[in-house]
Amino acid sequence: MGDREMMLPLLVFGPMVCAPICYALGKGSKALRAALMAAVGVLAFAGCLTLWGRETAFALPGFCGLGLSLRADGFRSLYATVAAFMWMMTGLFSPEYFAHYHHRGRYCFFNLMTLGATLGVFLSDDLFTTFIFFEVMSLTSYAWVAHEETPAALRAAGTYLAVAVIGGLTTLMGLFLLYADLGTLSFTGLREAIGALDAVPVRLRVASWLVLVGFAAKAGLYPLHIWLPKAHPVAPAPASALLSGILTKSGVFGVIVLCAFVCRGDADFGNGLLVLSAVTMVLGAVLALFSVDLKRTLACSSMSQIGFICVGLSMSVLLGEEGGLAAWGAVEHMVNHSLIKLCLFLCAGVVFMNLHRLNLNDIRGYGRKKPLLHLCFLLGALSIACIPPLGSGYASKSLLHEGILEYIAHLQAAGLTWWPYRLLEVLFLLSGGLTVAYMLKLYICLFWERNADEKRQAEFDAQRRCMNPLTAGVLLVTSLVLPLLGAMPERLLTPLAARSAAFLGQAAPTAPIAYFSLENLQGALISIAVGAAVYLLIVRPLLMTGEKGHRVYADRWPSKLDLESGLYRPVLLKALPAVCCLVVRLLSELPEHLALWLRNGILRKKTAPKPVPVGTRFTYACGRFADAVAAFLNATVCKRAPIRTDFEYVLDASWNVTVQSLTRVFRSISFGLLLLGIGLLLTCVYLLTR
Repeated sequence: MGDREMMLPLLVFGPMVCAPICYALGKGSKALRAALMAAVGVLAFAGCLTLWGRETAFALPGFCGLGLSLRADGFRSLYATVAAFMWMMTGLFSPEYFAHYHHRGRYCFFNLMTLGATLGVFLSDDLFTTFIFFEVMSLTSYAWVAHEETPAALRAAGTYLAVAVIGGLTTLMGLFLLYADLGTLSFTGLREAIGALDAVPVRLRVASWLVLVGFAAKAGLYPLHIWLPKAHPVAPAPASALLSGILTKSGVFGVIVLCAFVCRGDADFGNGLLVLSAVTMVLGAVLALFSVDLKRTLACSSMSQIGFICVGLSMSVLLGEEGGLAAWGAVEHMVNHSLIKLCLFLCAGVVFMNLHRLNLNDIRGYGRKKPLLHLCFLLGALSIACIPPLGSGYASKSLLHEGILEYIAHLQAAGLTWWPYRLLEVLFLLSGGLTVAYMLKLYICLFWERNADEKRQAEFDAQRRCMNPLTAGVLLVTSLVLPLLGAMPERLLTPLAARSAAFLGQAAPTAPIAYFSLENLQGALISIAVGAAVYLLIVRPLLMTGEKGHRVYADRWPSKLDLESGLYRPVLLKALPAVCCLVVRLLSELPEHLALWLRNGILRKKTAPKPVPVGTRFTYACGRFADAVAAFLNATVCKRAPIRTDFEYVLDASWNVTVQSLTRVFRSISFGLLLLGIGLLLTCVYLLTR
């Protein structure tokens, strides 16, 4: 086995081996621990760069039955490199950010464990390997969300873990069905097995949706998005950057596998995923617009951008072999979003480590005289708002938009219903406009408006140095990558998408991609105009309120619309346990109730009838009736000569006499019949013996 093959297990298991070492060294030297964590990130990034060039594979047969399979091809080496780059930059950012934090050793341990598991997901070559590392990653990243140990952090961590566990178990059921039907879980094997089928059976469709649940939950797709807006704000900023930029992409990786290898060309799956993606895209943008917390806004923005990515994947499923543009746009937007959120969450980390606040009214005006922070945040905002030519998100969203238009044209040419997809295009442009609006809200709040408290604003302005040189360098590098990608998409983004073509199962577009065509620019201008209008007509007059002579940001989002508190927790923690207890109680008490029913019904003891005072029941009943008639006659027509007979006794005596007489008669008849029978018998014997 060559050095390149050994690089795969080294990248996956190396950080996991270093995690306890880093934790142990931190007991003696915090600086050594931080240096080791950063060094592991740098080495992982360098190791991932060595995978570029040719395809590399590694297998560990027999592990948990099906074995582990790793492979580095164009797409997988690309995203492993993106992940390692983000870990490297957050590792270099962490020492200053965590300078006054508690439990830094615990964070370093779980940071490196999650790095290895995440690289295992992106380098996996079968769904079993993906699932193993996916579950390890979910468990280890739980510690990030719970790191602060505040009530909000523990609640968010509980939600995160619950969604991960339920999603993971559902995915596991789907994998069982897939393996039972197709006999393989390897990516290439799945594609070949599906291609050999004449028709996709119903059970295979069910399996695909079950597998999707776990990956969609991690990606943050509606309605499993509930963990995302709450986990990001409470986690440390470096962890938030990784949660948003990479861990959500591990879920998208699973969705890509389903779209490219299992459900390609499946219109039902494509349309179902498209509906969930469109809702996620719009809802995330609306939540971000209403948010008054810096990191929560960025978290909801991540939810919306995942919706954009999955819209592209849905279109690639619907277009089949002609879905190259949509698939390429999805990959490019994945890369863009990862790098954008790295930049923006690190900027948010700088704000938080200086102010320990995230509410927009508290941090308002903080960046007014901080040019480096201003520049870095602006480049990230331009990129996610898709402002050409510096906004790198513009290039990838243009391809996603072209994918929608391509499918509409395909339906129109075939004479099929196309207007729902025109509505999708409107929602796509509207969501882009909402992105512009909430990023404009954050940018103006941080860098142009003044704080309502003039004393606090003076403190902000006096603090010129808000980060050390290492943190400033990290922030500058992460932000300067974005305008390069935005200004030169043909040279930088297109080759990255081309590397992913084989994995996506899509051929390269026949014509060069015109990123800055008039049609693409027109779509971007529509979103920019919508964003400006939303900011001026909704954010300023409706999402702000007057307070003590100043305009402040108000949280207008109705708390009743919280899906977790309003639906999931009442159903899963109250209604479902109550129903289960009721069912179990009924089942446990059923034998007892059945026995009581039998004892009181079919098997009930027959009690002896109560004896009558005189005679039999028949004579007593008749005598009572006759007495009643006699009493009536005595009261009416027989007053002068009343009837004084006690019929109960009279009838009893008469009955006894009658019975005795009949007995004598029957006895005499029986005796005569007996003598007749004996005579006949003797006669027969005599006749037979002669």
